Amino acid sequence: MTTPAPTPAAADVAAAAERISGHVRRTPILRTEIDGRPLVLKLEQLQRTGSFKLRGATNKLLAGERPERVVTASGGNHGLAVATAASTLGVPVTVHAPSFVPELKTRRMVEAGARVVRHDDSGAAFTTAAQEGTEPGNLYLHPYDDPHVIAGQGTVTAEIIEDAPDVDSIVVAVGGGGLIAGAAVAAGGRAIIAVEPKGCPCLHDALEAGHPVESTVDSVAASGLGANRVGDLPLAILTATGVESILVADKEIVAARDRLWEELRLAVEPAAAVGFAAWLADRVPGELPALIICGANTEWLPS
Repeated sequence: MTTPAPTPAAADVAAAAERISGHVRRTPILRTEIDGRPLVLKLEQLQRTGSFKLRGATNKLLAGERPERVVTASGGNHGLAVATAASTLGVPVTVHAPSFVPELKTRRMVEAGARVVRHDDSGAAFTTAAQEGTEPGNLYLHPYDDPHVIAGQGTVTAEIIEDAPDVDSIVVAVGGGGLIAGAAVAAGGRAIIAVEPKGCPCLHDALEAGHPVESTVDSVAASGLGANRVGDLPLAILTATGVESILVADKEIVAARDRLWEELRLAVEPAAAVGFAAWLADRVPGELPALIICGANTEWLPS
């Protein structure tokens, strides 16, 4: 029988923050008002590698013994983060990636030192990476179903709470669940709001079924949120906190991405606009929500 992974706590997030200090940026927040409503934006797209993923990958690699090789599966941001974190240790990285990964993300992973192997879909990429990760000397670094990764991602929310203690909800775009699970651990009782594309609803489907299930991956935001199955550990954490998932359409995501540029001059990938899309539709509770703007790895150039 497989031993369940330990559930991270607030103390693990604090330990992760200390561990990764000096390797990641403390990204700023932006207080603003749109359509007469106040909100706080956590500008995590300014993180090294262009997304929050560097936090979890770095915490995982620094928390254990140095492996001979790191293996992972990724739609791009996690793979780039793992390659960047591993390069500081001089450890080679193989990233198994689904075919829909944009060329920009593939190129950046290779430039960071990763060997990238393409697969037809997310399921095949994850299965192959997990199998390869069992080989002697290899470490399989899961993008979200790992306590050290979750604790590392929780440092985003911990920084929000420190810099804007008056926020009353945290809005998180969901792929496999690592970022929102970390948010739930670090939020200090504040409401956690999950938002997913209608075409990538793995958390929504799992909450309905009561356990992780295979979900579709078909969205403009798939390269950032294209997990075909939510993680077991994130689902356990989120189920215990009573999180529900809001679904937004691709046209809403694109409109939100464009508006972030037009009004705030923030150029982000579609995944980073998912929470903002729900907020624009007035579907996010709270008097002062904080939205995590999670990534900027995009080939889209604003006009």
